[in-house]
Amino acid sequence: MAQMDTGGPVGPRGGERRYVVIAPSRDEAGTLRTTLDSLLRQTIPPAKLVFVDDGSTDETQAILESYRGRMPYLEVITRVDRGVRKVGPGVIEAFNEGLASVDLSEFEFLCKLDMDLDLPDGYFEGLIRHMDADPVLATCSGKPYFREGGTGQLVSEHIADEFAVGMTKFYRVSAWRTIGGFPISIGWDGIDCHLCRMHGLRATSFPDPDLQFIHLRPMGSSHISLWHGRKRHGLGAWVMGTPPLFMLAATVYRLNKRPRVVGAVAMLLGYLQAWRGGVKRYDVPGYLAFVRSYQHLALAMGRGRAAEHMRLRAVRRRGGPSIGGAVHGTR
Repeated sequence: MAQMDTGGPVGPRGGERRYVVIAPSRDEAGTLRTTLDSLLRQTIPPAKLVFVDDGSTDETQAILESYRGRMPYLEVITRVDRGVRKVGPGVIEAFNEGLASVDLSEFEFLCKLDMDLDLPDGYFEGLIRHMDADPVLATCSGKPYFREGGTGQLVSEHIADEFAVGMTKFYRVSAWRTIGGFPISIGWDGIDCHLCRMHGLRATSFPDPDLQFIHLRPMGSSHISLWHGRKRHGLGAWVMGTPPLFMLAATVYRLNKRPRVVGAVAMLLGYLQAWRGGVKRYDVPGYLAFVRSYQHLALAMGRGRAAEHMRLRAVRRRGGPSIGGAVHGTR
C-alpha cells in the first residue's frame, strides 16, 4: 500500500495540523476539569474546541468560564435544558449543533470528544501520526482504561482493534464526509466503523502505550446504573445489525469482563428485548447484509482478518477506497 510522507503533509492552512474538537456534554462538572487540563497539555493542541453544553444544571458553565483565558480556541454553545440526559441519538444531536458552527473546510481532522477522559499529552499527535502513515485510515483512537474502585488499578475496557471508540472519535474530515457523518442512532459509534469498511476505509483503535487513556466513568456503566448501561449495549448491538450467532459469542466473551455474569446477562437481555419488540435497525442500502457477512466471517477467522477481508472486498467492488466521495446515511 502506498503511504503518505509522514514527515510533512500539511493541513488546510499551510504548515498547521488543524483539528477541531466538538464536545457534547451534560452535567459532567465532576470530570470536566481533568479533561480540559489534558487538552491544554496536548503537544498538538486543537485549533478549535466547540463545547456544546447540553442543558447542564451543575457547575459546567462556571468551570468553562474559568478556562477561557487559557483556551483562546474555546467556543461554548448552550442548549436549552430538556430535563433529562439523552444518550445515543441525543449526543449526536448535540454534536451536530456544534458542528453547524464550524466550517469543516478549515480543518484536516475532526474529533467528537467526551468530557470524562484523561488523555496523555501526545494523544492527538500520535493519532495524526497514524493517519499520516495510512491514507485509508478513516477514524482511530487509543485504548480506554478505567481505575478499579478500591485498588485504583488500571483495567482495560477490551475494545476490539477494528473499532475507534466513541468517546474520542478522531476522523479524517474527508472520510467523515464520505460516510455521511454520524448516524443519529443508538450504536452510532459502531455503525460508523462498519460504514467506513463499506467504503473501503479502515477504523482502528491502537494499543500503543502512549495512546492509552483513562476513562473516568467506565464505558457501558450508564449515568443510571451498570445494569442499565449493559442493557443499552445489547440494544445498540441489535440496532447496529449484529446477527444472533455473533451476539451469543459476544455475550460469552463478555464473561471475561467484570461484572461477569450480570454484565453478560444484561447485554443479552437488551438485545433480545429489542429483537422481540421489533426495534428498527439502522439501515442504508447494503448495510445490514455487510454487517452480517462481516460478523459471521469474524466467527470463522477472527475480527481483524474479517474486517480487512471485507474492506478489501469493498475496494474491489468500488475500484478503490472512496475518501471524499458522495455521502450517504443519516446525519
